[in-house]
Amino acid sequence: MTEGKKIATRESYGSALAELGAEHDDFIVLDCDLAGSTKTATFRKAFPNRHINCGIAEQNMMGVAAGIAAAGHVAFASTFAMFAAGRAFEQVRNAIGYPHLNVKIGATHAGVSVGEDGATHQCNEDIALMRTIPGMVVMVPADDVEARAVVRAAYEHDGPVYMRFSRLATPVFNDPETYHFEIGKGVTMRDGSDVTIIAAGLPVASAMEAAEILQKEGISARVIDMCSVKPIDQELVIKAAKETGRIVTVEEHSCIGGLGSAVCDVLSENFPAPVKKIGIRDTYTQSGPAKELLSYYGLDGAGVAGTVREWLK
Repeated sequence: MTEGKKIATRESYGSALAELGAEHDDFIVLDCDLAGSTKTATFRKAFPNRHINCGIAEQNMMGVAAGIAAAGHVAFASTFAMFAAGRAFEQVRNAIGYPHLNVKIGATHAGVSVGEDGATHQCNEDIALMRTIPGMVVMVPADDVEARAVVRAAYEHDGPVYMRFSRLATPVFNDPETYHFEIGKGVTMRDGSDVTIIAAGLPVASAMEAAEILQKEGISARVIDMCSVKPIDQELVIKAAKETGRIVTVEEHSCIGGLGSAVCDVLSENFPAPVKKIGIRDTYTQSGPAKELLSYYGLDGAGVAGTVREWLK
C-alpha cells in the first residue's frame, strides 16, 4: 500500500456521531470520563444536552444506556474496549443483550496497538466476548470511511451493536463516494487465486500491503475486509475457500474466539478448508510503541506476508 492520509477510527467515531446528531435527535451519547480519548467530545461540543458523562463507572453506564433505550431512544455507550467488553460484560449481556435493546457500544483503544498502556489495557478478548451474546452485532472497521459507515449502520440497526475502534491512526483506502457498507457483508479489496487473506480492522491495511509483497514473489493473494464479524458473510467466505483453496485470517485480537474462529465456524460446517490464523497466541501482550508491537506479533504487512509465504511452502 502507498502511504497516504491516516486517521484513527476513534476519531471517525466522534465525527460520525456529530454528523448523525445533526440529522437525528433521538439518540444520546454516554461516556465514562473519557470523552477526549473516545472522541465523543466532538459530539458533546455540538450537542451538550445529549451527552452524559457517567464518570468512571462503566457497569453503571451500560445500565443507564439500557434505561435510555428501554424508554424508546437510541443510546451510544462509549469507553475503552477493555472496560466495555471486560468490566461491564455482565451488564451488557443481561441489561442490553437479553432484552435486545437499541444500545450501540463504541469501544475504542482496542487491541495491542494501544501500545505503552500494556496488557491491562490491550483488550484482545473483546470480539470473542461480544460474539457470544445472542443477537449482538459485532463490527470492526478498517479505516475512516468504513468507521463512519459503521456508526450510521449501527444507528439504523434494530438491536444491540458492538463497534471496535483503534487508537492508532490507520491508512484511509476506501473511497467515500463509492464505498457501501452492509451489516453481514464483507468486501473483496483485491482478487487473487492462490490464497485468501481475510482481515478486520487495523490489519486490513497490513493484509493489502502483504498482498502487494507476495504479488512480487509470484503469489496471488485475495484480500477480504470482513468488517462485519457477526453476522459474518458466510457466502463470501465459502466462495473464497472454493476458489483459492486456503484461507489466512488476520486480526488484532486473540486467535481464540475472534475473526479466525468465526471463519473456521463457517468453513467447518460448509466447506472444510485449511485455515491459518494470524493474531495474538494465548498470551498477555507486551508494552511498547504500537508499530513495534504490531511488527513483533506479525501483524504488519511484512509479518503477514512472511507467515503466508511460509505456510504456502
